[in-house]
Amino acid sequence: MIAARNALRWGAVSQSLHWVIVLLVLVMAGLGLVMVELPNTALKVKLYALHKSVGLTIFALMLLRLAWRVHAGAPPPIAGIARWQARAAALTHGLLYMLLFAMPITGWITNAATGFPLRWFGLFSVPQFGGRDDALHALAKGWHEALFWSLVVLAIGHAFAAVWHHLFQHDATLARMLPRGWLDREESP
Repeated sequence: MIAARNALRWGAVSQSLHWVIVLLVLVMAGLGLVMVELPNTALKVKLYALHKSVGLTIFALMLLRLAWRVHAGAPPPIAGIARWQARAAALTHGLLYMLLFAMPITGWITNAATGFPLRWFGLFSVPQFGGRDDALHALAKGWHEALFWSLVVLAIGHAFAAVWHHLFQHDATLARMLPRGWLDREESP
């Protein structure tokens, strides 16, 4: 496998982590939006438990993704791209990483402040910190929701930019994050 710093595209590990996390975030968004509207039933408890477990999984995958990014690096900006676009892309990636860490952390804090145990898919308990704290719960829940909507806006902008580059700039921005052959645009060395 070629590390990203030696290639013009993202490597298979980076691509896999990217798309698995995207899928899990979409699952989380659906769960989060549905579960808060449900009446207090066993189904709601199960959806909350699933939401928390998937959130912890995203957190672990983001740790792995960050470690891989440090190890493998990133491909260089596409030749000829405007400097402001390269800077905007770097800023967007940094903010996406921050949000994808902050979301599970604020969820974890929210859960800890309820006093409920946190279990990963029912297999083991995750350490909690502190105890029941209604003020902290309200604060963390508010941050969790605000970060969610920030992530939605930023992720839509990120996806829009990739598609815009593909359709109108006719460059390999989108193709670099897809397996070879999915799109016919490849960047030349």
